Amino acid sequence: MEKLHAAAALASLGHEARLDIFRLLVQTGPDGIPAGQIAERLGLPLATLSFHLTQLRQAKLITFRRNGRSLIYSADYPTMNALLAYLTENCCQGDGAACEPVKVCNPATKKPGEAVDS
Repeated sequence: MEKLHAAAALASLGHEARLDIFRLLVQTGPDGIPAGQIAERLGLPLATLSFHLTQLRQAKLITFRRNGRSLIYSADYPTMNALLAYLTENCCQGDGAACEPVKVCNPATKKPGEAVDS
C-alpha cells in the first residue's frame, strides 16, 4: 500500500461514525449488509449514512453491490489487510522476526457461527 492511499484510508476512518460503520461491516463478513440495516443498527439518518459510505468507498475501504433495489455494503478485506501491513511493516524497530506474526483477516475461511478473532 502506498503512503497516499494509507493516509486517505486513515483519514476516512478518523471520523467516529465512519469507524463505527467500518467495524460493523468487518464484523458482518463478506456477505455484507444492506444500507438500511446499517442505518438502523447505528442509529444514523440515511442521508448521513450515504455521505459516510461514500467517504469509505472513496478510500477503497468498502465495496457494494446491488441486490434488487438494495445496496449491500461490505468491508474490502484486502485493502484493510494491506493497511494493517503498511502500519506494522516496521514494527519492532525493523526486526520483523522479533514481532509476532501479523494477523490477517480472511472472513472467507470462517464458518457460519464461528467466533471472529478480535
